[in-house]
Amino acid sequence: MKIEDFDFQLPESLIAQTPLQDRASSRLMVLNREKQTIEHQYFSAITNYLNPGDCLVLNNTKVLPARLFGEKKGTGAKVEVLLLHQQEADNWEVLLKPAKKVKIGTEIIFGNGLLKAECKEKKEHGGAILTFQYEEIFYELLDQLGEMPLPPYIKEQLDDRDRYQTVYAKEQGSAAAPTAGLHFTTELLDEIAQKGVHIAYITLHVGLGTFRPVNVEDIENHEMHAEFYHVDDETAQLLNDVRSKGGRIITVGTTSTRTLETIARDQHGEFKKQSGWTDIFIYPPYEFKAIDGLITNFHLPKSTLIMLISAFAGREFVLKAYEEAVQQEYRFFSFGDAMLIE
Repeated sequence: MKIEDFDFQLPESLIAQTPLQDRASSRLMVLNREKQTIEHQYFSAITNYLNPGDCLVLNNTKVLPARLFGEKKGTGAKVEVLLLHQQEADNWEVLLKPAKKVKIGTEIIFGNGLLKAECKEKKEHGGAILTFQYEEIFYELLDQLGEMPLPPYIKEQLDDRDRYQTVYAKEQGSAAAPTAGLHFTTELLDEIAQKGVHIAYITLHVGLGTFRPVNVEDIENHEMHAEFYHVDDETAQLLNDVRSKGGRIITVGTTSTRTLETIARDQHGEFKKQSGWTDIFIYPPYEFKAIDGLITNFHLPKSTLIMLISAFAGREFVLKAYEEAVQQEYRFFSFGDAMLIE
């Protein structure tokens, strides 16, 4: 398929710049794949679309304040560093901006020397491997010096960095939020559980794949960047039990979806405890093995994310829904509104 097959017209005014004060007050578009119907709700009504015995799967990754602003030792040239993931010890894969200013051996100073880094390796698309040096605790220094890595289409300053975290964020390691989960409040999750819906947690640390656009005409030639995931034995057993009893597995976000589809692919449709790196790229036609429903945000044109939901709900149906979302002035992207595909 061609990248133009996943394009649509989006007014810039519909790109949400700030989060709503109440997480659950965002709008919710409900797509029924069987009936080919579209409903308009508010996210607080999500409980009405979940049944006792279903399982809601949430990604509990926690976003690091991973954007650092430093300067080159000697010249004072400004360098922006985005931490993607930790390798071994104090080595991190990062994105540099501007990358051409940093050579192998370049030293970057942050916070008047509280944190230092040396470039050990250069990669394509502005990537690099940096080795960090410090005397205090690394993650405390990140909290002190780092900023939340908001996507480039968000121009407004984020006053409360917790609004770029889900209320259930736990496992540190993401360079971006699993944004479909931003709509849930603790109270809403309690309400869902009280209805008899199971809640399961997986981890996928969002990395470079979120920031890398599709730059090839034929999407089959696009390569996804690998991201680390983990599913424990308790979650795997719960998912198998829900499926055996006829319950639905509904993922929150494309990250949870790709994690479960990776495991189901590797385990021939079963769920098992598994950790590793996934570069699974889901686009039409794709036969889903793990999920029955999906909660997601509204995505960028020509992105791997809209390709994934097109594989799940059908490209024409998805583009029709997106056209209606534009007409109804839904809010798009990270701080925007939500879609339930059932």
